[in-house]
Amino acid sequence: MTKVSPLPAARLRATLDPARIAWETSDAIPRPPRNGMRRTPQPRVLQALELALHIRDGGYNVYLSGEANLGRTYMLREYLAPRARKMDTPPDLVHVYNFEDPDKPRLIALPAGQGRKLRTALTQALSKARKEAPSRFEHDAFVRKRTLLLDKFQTQRAKLFKEMDTVAGGEGFNLDMDDSGSLTLYPIVEGKRLSEDEYEKLDATLRKSLKLKGDRLLQAMTGLMRKLTRAEQDFVEDERTLEKEVVREVLDQFLTPLADKFAKSCPCDELKRFFADMREDILDNIEGFVQRDLPTHPQQQPDLGPPPEDTSFRYDINVFVDNGETHGAPIVVDDHPTPSNLLGCIERESEMGALVTDFTLVKAGSLQKANGGFLVLHMEDILSYPSAWEGLLRALRSGQARIEDAGDGQESTKTKGIEPEPLRLNLKVVLVGTEEMYETLLVNDDRFPKLFKIKAHLTEATERNADGVKVYLSRIARIIDEARLLPFDRDAMAGLVDYGSRIIEDQRKLSLKFPVLRELMIEASALASMKGSPLVDRTTLHDAMVARTYRANLVEQNFMDEYDRELIKVRTSGSEVGRVNGLSVTWYGDFEFGLPHQISCTVGVGHGGIIDLEREAELGGPIHTKAMMILKSYLVSQFARTKPLVMTGSLCFEQSYAGIEGDSASGAELAALLSAIAEVPIRLSLAFTGAVSQSGQIMAVGGVTRKVEGFFEVCSRHGLTGEQGVILPRDNIAHLMLKQEVVAAVNEGRFSIWPVAHITEAMELLTGMPAGRMRADSTFTPGTLYDKVDRRLAELGRLAKDAFRQKRKR
Repeated sequence: MTKVSPLPAARLRATLDPARIAWETSDAIPRPPRNGMRRTPQPRVLQALELALHIRDGGYNVYLSGEANLGRTYMLREYLAPRARKMDTPPDLVHVYNFEDPDKPRLIALPAGQGRKLRTALTQALSKARKEAPSRFEHDAFVRKRTLLLDKFQTQRAKLFKEMDTVAGGEGFNLDMDDSGSLTLYPIVEGKRLSEDEYEKLDATLRKSLKLKGDRLLQAMTGLMRKLTRAEQDFVEDERTLEKEVVREVLDQFLTPLADKFAKSCPCDELKRFFADMREDILDNIEGFVQRDLPTHPQQQPDLGPPPEDTSFRYDINVFVDNGETHGAPIVVDDHPTPSNLLGCIERESEMGALVTDFTLVKAGSLQKANGGFLVLHMEDILSYPSAWEGLLRALRSGQARIEDAGDGQESTKTKGIEPEPLRLNLKVVLVGTEEMYETLLVNDDRFPKLFKIKAHLTEATERNADGVKVYLSRIARIIDEARLLPFDRDAMAGLVDYGSRIIEDQRKLSLKFPVLRELMIEASALASMKGSPLVDRTTLHDAMVARTYRANLVEQNFMDEYDRELIKVRTSGSEVGRVNGLSVTWYGDFEFGLPHQISCTVGVGHGGIIDLEREAELGGPIHTKAMMILKSYLVSQFARTKPLVMTGSLCFEQSYAGIEGDSASGAELAALLSAIAEVPIRLSLAFTGAVSQSGQIMAVGGVTRKVEGFFEVCSRHGLTGEQGVILPRDNIAHLMLKQEVVAAVNEGRFSIWPVAHITEAMELLTGMPAGRMRADSTFTPGTLYDKVDRRLAELGRLAKDAFRQKRKR
């Protein structure tokens, strides 16, 4: 009989001796420089990001793959921030009016911080120019020159009017000019000028004759009228030239120094071109630039048409991207990447019932704001907006960010819009998502692997060695600083390291799910504060763990109540044929707990083989079904070498009403099957978890810590006798991180953990009899468990063969 020894308490969990921590409290842990590089427990990610930062090709963006609660965004910020500070700060981007094509605003790059200064300075300069120009128009020199022009025009107009009046008088008409300068012919009949009413009362023949005569007169005066019109045009042009000289002087005073100043600080041809075009536009649209009062005597000058359009918006500066407060390369994390937020948009304003827009309403998105730096996006966020995802891929593929005049993926009524100049992209995009999402994108989107050629894969754990513990303690200190927590003493810090191993369920590893660790630390600090303690000790940390479990374990407690009332039939003492305690893990939300289940088996005569009731009821998953097939294979390899395997048996999880998946119960199912065949009882004080291979090896399974604790809780409620315990795979020893209550019970001999490597070892523990060895003739050692199984299977075969033959003889 193989000797299997229970595990000592020291092997049930990894415990860090507080004396190995060099610092009395967390306050004494050395902090790295605020802007310095920090060690990361993610070397694979570090290598990938370093490579990405040193490749300028547009396709080498990054996909950061990892599960939630690994602090993915935090880790990215921590890595990128010190490197981004050493990079060049990207320029400001401004949109300006395109005087040649107003529908295509120009994009100008300025040194960081100059965009806002330019807008402020230009606004002030133009405001001063607008105030100064009207006063210049009132100066004596300007008024004198304009008066000369007006007198000259009035003299010409009076001379031409006199000539036209003389011609009209010779034809029997009187020529009249109103206050606005309009000319009207009035007929003279019998020496009297007729009014309009008197003209209408004339005989129709006479009216017709007078009209024909008047038309001929107008034709005859056409040359004079042209001279009058030309005189008016000359006056307007001369007056405009005079005003241009005045406005040019004003612009030379206020605008030229500004243009020269920014030409030195922002040496770019586009800005010089904008100032030159703006100057020419102001001079060409003085009426729109300078607001003047209407003349007191309108008859003194010709009609200049309707009031001019306000053109002041053309001279505005739209600061598209402002990097004035940015130090180094920008790091933009967009947690709401709608098409507008990510790609930018063109807003519209309602004006007289219509939606209108101009270059001042062009708004930047995260893509433009991150240019020259880094853009971080979470896959679950951006895939919620398919048009944003498509726009991102389109921009990365073309290398240009275009702002399209459209809604967030919604069709809208086509209205007149603008087409801003595209931005040349120079940034690294980092997508944060799961491994499953990465594989899905690889398969379904051909563009994805071409644009995101670097994968940075996060690991969930690091080695629990001296270096790993040191990095862990450094991260603990940083969490305390950033969350402003109370300091942790040496024992509490050791407890946090142990908790890191419990999260990952591995004595040789430390979990890198720092957000989970941070939550516990915050709660422990709050409990210490409630107690009035100046620091967090081991007792407070334990209380925080207990409280954290208590808030989440209501469902587990309900199950335990049903075990107590024996509504769920699980015995923890005695023995029974064909029945064994199996263990499972259950998730409820984010809370994981273990529960025991009774697995039963019945065996009889027949050719039905082993029936999996879970599969027959469509409750068993494919992995569980495969495990059942492995059981059959094991029986064939051991007991069907010289005879066929003829039997009918069924296996079932008692009181199981949900789906079952996985192979971790296959060892227990095989134990129940062998017990039922051999008719040898199994100890119900033991529970068994472990997967079995075709050769009978017991292989590692997941969740062993929670499974052991679940069975321990049931045994504790029924009363610990010292006979209870759990059989588990030997390969799972390193995965045990049991609670102190379980460790204490094992240390006191009230509970046991038995590691096994083969099904025969487990059967010997469960039945108390040797399993036996196969002999040369394929039989087993007499009196052993496998001998009983072999003989019983032979008997079942004979009974199946002779059952109907005996009935015929009767």
